[in-house]
Amino acid sequence: MNGDSEIRYKVAEAARLAGVSASTLRLWETQGLVVPERSATGHRQYTEADLQRLKRISWFRSERGLNPAAIREALEAEAPNDEETGPAGAQESNVDLQVGRKLRSLRHAAGKTLEQVAGDIGIAASVLSTLERTSQGVSIAVLHNLAEYFSTTVSSLAGEDELRDRTLVRAGEWRTWPRTTPGVTIQVLAEGKNQMDCHRFVLAPGASSEGAYGHEGEEFVYVLSGRVEFVLDGDQFYDLHPGDSLYFASRRRHAWSNRHDGETVLLWINTPPTF
Repeated sequence: MNGDSEIRYKVAEAARLAGVSASTLRLWETQGLVVPERSATGHRQYTEADLQRLKRISWFRSERGLNPAAIREALEAEAPNDEETGPAGAQESNVDLQVGRKLRSLRHAAGKTLEQVAGDIGIAASVLSTLERTSQGVSIAVLHNLAEYFSTTVSSLAGEDELRDRTLVRAGEWRTWPRTTPGVTIQVLAEGKNQMDCHRFVLAPGASSEGAYGHEGEEFVYVLSGRVEFVLDGDQFYDLHPGDSLYFASRRRHAWSNRHDGETVLLWINTPPTF
């Protein structure tokens, strides 16, 4: 059970409750039909909402004989009804889903299909479909590539530019981005339309960018706890420990990963706000 008191089920238990095998759940994940959360140690965790989705997937497959692509379309067609949950929890749900909704809106405005955008970015259409529907399941590198593709920023997709100015942000009162990437929590340290993106990154063991990315601007990273490895330009490696800092031009291709067997926490600043 997590801190938010909502029950999480391990893969074997979720499979039993959904009436399928654990291997089937893993297959559905690779097909982009369901994207479970991950624990701090990287294990799959299914919520009650995930269970209901699993049961719908099973029904579409067994009763209607739909293939994965058709199941995704059927689930997306049901999504508007699922979102009509009433006032309680509606605002939190909207925040959690806004990255996907913004990407879908940008794609529609560009007149692009899922297959076209996914092909241009180099990911499977099922992955992009899941991202648009759930705002989950992609790496920071892929999310950045999508933002660049649509001439925006990751921060904008996360709704950061929509926050009102806030001079003081108390400890522990940070707004958290939608959890698009397993094991990566991004918290906003300075709200409003600023000249710097100021974030607190919390990386679970093994969490990484899963690829390199670059953009305009400059970056400053300071390790508060744990250990992180940065790779710049594909051949320069930096192993950072608590108290270490790194400053580099954002256009340099950079990748990173948590090299600690526990949680790693970073202070991360971009200027101008191009992340």
